[in-house]
Amino acid sequence: MGVAVSLSEKDSAASQDGSGVSVSKPGEAGLKALADYLAADMQACNQVIVDRMQSSVALIPQLAAHLVAAGGKRLRPLLTLASARLCGYNNQDGRMRHVEIAACVEFIHTATLLHDDVVDDSQLRRGLASANAIFGNKASVLVGDFLFARSFQILTADASLDVMAILSAASATLAEGEVMQMTTQNDLSTSVEQYLQVIYGKTAALFAAACESGAVIGDVTPREREALRVYGANLGMAFQLVDDALDYSADQAILGKEVGDDFKEGKVTLPVLAAYEAGSEEDRVFWRRVIEECDQQPEDLDAALARIAQTDAIGITLLKAEDYAALAREALRDFPESDLKALLLETASYSASRAS
Repeated sequence: MGVAVSLSEKDSAASQDGSGVSVSKPGEAGLKALADYLAADMQACNQVIVDRMQSSVALIPQLAAHLVAAGGKRLRPLLTLASARLCGYNNQDGRMRHVEIAACVEFIHTATLLHDDVVDDSQLRRGLASANAIFGNKASVLVGDFLFARSFQILTADASLDVMAILSAASATLAEGEVMQMTTQNDLSTSVEQYLQVIYGKTAALFAAACESGAVIGDVTPREREALRVYGANLGMAFQLVDDALDYSADQAILGKEVGDDFKEGKVTLPVLAAYEAGSEEDRVFWRRVIEECDQQPEDLDAALARIAQTDAIGITLLKAEDYAALAREALRDFPESDLKALLLETASYSASRAS
């Protein structure tokens, strides 16, 4: 699997949105505008999420209520709703397919978060205590399994083999990405290409599937469907690159989890690779000790942050994120101009600008 997710062979990032209009970085206001535009659909999706989390087993709705209360951007289901609407879906079949599939996407995402927090022993999620910190690891894993099962039920009811194929493949790729991340952990010989494959698997694949599923519901041409898949894949790559940068540059309130979690777990991300590559031999000895040997002292996080800053590793990571965001904008070039297209272009810019 490669991580080249452009529509063409072009690797350089476009500085425009495909229509000749320069795109500015809008900040989080762009994402809020998309959510506001799709507020009715998103409200219906949230209701489906709440309804489908119900169970006669009391612990399941209790833990689910904690997840709902934690909030989050709901970006992946939002992308499914937006893609379906961009492709002309207007409930003409008398159903709310886009809402149901968006809820399915969120269940897949939430299930993986529950499992990941257990694997990583994370204590915070979205600024609150993680589910495993409150309910324990066993409950988190089992409720994650429950949410995966709910997503299967939604897909079966929708009865689209195309959507089933897209989301089941994405679910498998998510698991592969997490396993690949585990195998590259504590290994500074990991290449940038391997790192990009990891973040495609663990993040971008579901972004791509969320958008492509919406396109299938809209019943568009194969080229338009592929364009939205590419948009989602590149958006997801940019989003995860910025997440990895924020782990070394944000405060806890912004990040929603403990700063330095990736460092403490020995995860090999682009900021670390860039700092290791650009550092002195003394710096490399430091990185090998704290990442490969997991020999970390209380003061080592500050030392790592200093080395990250000295080598502009954050800047390198954010430039890579902007490359992917530009490719996401370019993927929408052939769609007619509309308010919704403009909001999706802004969302791509937001994915790379939220660390600035």
